[in-house]
Amino acid sequence: MRNFVSYIMCLVCVIFLQSCDNKRVFEENKSIENDSWHYEYKPFFDVYLQDTLRSYNVYVNLRISSDYKYNNIFLWLHTTNPNNQIEKRRVEIRLADENGKWKGSGLGDIFDYQFPVYQNIKLTTSGIYHFEVEQNMRDDILKHIKSTGIRIEYTD
Repeated sequence: MRNFVSYIMCLVCVIFLQSCDNKRVFEENKSIENDSWHYEYKPFFDVYLQDTLRSYNVYVNLRISSDYKYNNIFLWLHTTNPNNQIEKRRVEIRLADENGKWKGSGLGDIFDYQFPVYQNIKLTTSGIYHFEVEQNMRDDILKHIKSTGIRIEYTD
């Protein structure tokens, strides 16, 4: 009986946590091995997007340590739609203010960022969308990057 009650409590918590983020369509983050992002490594995410009537926001997620030596990062987001049309968008994420204070959320020496790349877009085609995140900095190996990812959510 005790295990059953524990199971029900866990199930209720999972349902509650999922309902708190009802706009999210997709979110996944991939770790950067040894916190060293080589320019050739492009984490990718395949997302099945079906609803062509609603609008979407697309974000790049980033987790860094405070040992990261720049106050910004340049990234390319490569998007391939179901018709194999490719779009590249270069984004700059400001990680710290002019005084060097990290802008991200987090505790200790790890900071999380979520940067909007596309806002309020409508899809013309349903199907699998392929996203790749590429670091576009001066360093071939960018140190102190822990992970990157994609979040897609409904705007309404």
